[in-house]
Amino acid sequence: MSFIDWIFTTYPGATKVQPWGIAHILTLLGCIALIVVLALIFKNKDKSTKYKVLWVLVGLILFFEIARRVINLVKTSEFTLTGVLGTLLPRPWCAISCWALIIAACFRKKFLYNFASISALLCAIIFFAYPGVGFKSPFFGFDDLYSVVTHALLLITSISLITLGFTNFRYKKVWKVVLCFVVIFAYAFLEIYVLKIEADPLYFMPGNDVMDIIGVNHSLYLVLYSIFLLVYVNLFYVINEFKRKKAKKERLENNN
Repeated sequence: MSFIDWIFTTYPGATKVQPWGIAHILTLLGCIALIVVLALIFKNKDKSTKYKVLWVLVGLILFFEIARRVINLVKTSEFTLTGVLGTLLPRPWCAISCWALIIAACFRKKFLYNFASISALLCAIIFFAYPGVGFKSPFFGFDDLYSVVTHALLLITSISLITLGFTNFRYKKVWKVVLCFVVIFAYAFLEIYVLKIEADPLYFMPGNDVMDIIGVNHSLYLVLYSIFLLVYVNLFYVINEFKRKKAKKERLENNN
């Protein structure tokens, strides 16, 4: 496999994804180890230091996002508006989460950190549970590297936002996160029906892979999809409320 083949992800032969192979397991273990190390080293550091750590992670995401778009533009032989928009704009949910993390780091708003963490962690969990891209064998191109690295960074950055204190999941401000979800669903419909650059960016359209795996019709799938998102998002706030009340109780006990 030449460098040109690698950079343009042109496979010289048959290749297939191998989930839960040695590369998958080592990548996941490496992510967990790095999350723990970052938390132990930087948890009690000042905000400026923590922000530098965040920007190292986000900077790597930005590098791969830009690199992939440049490479895809270079190898494009026929330029159309739809094709260019499909290359430049974030299309699937994982790419949207990458840009959510970048935006959160730029604007430094708690609700953006909250939303970016929730969204990125969901994408990372789904990817590492059963990756459909990335861990390919015997040939491994740049697109595969992009998929593995960006999802690894989604996992590391989303949890590090929590462990390093960037997030604050309080119910009184949950409406801002809900608004962010409204925005990305509106963007998804724009992708599907107006720009026509992605068929199902958030996996809610008929015939998607998840629906086929669980074996239900589309109406029931949408119900389960909505319930899952509702429960998943609320978990962050329930856990935070529990920790906050426990800490308050401990302070009161210590003062008595």
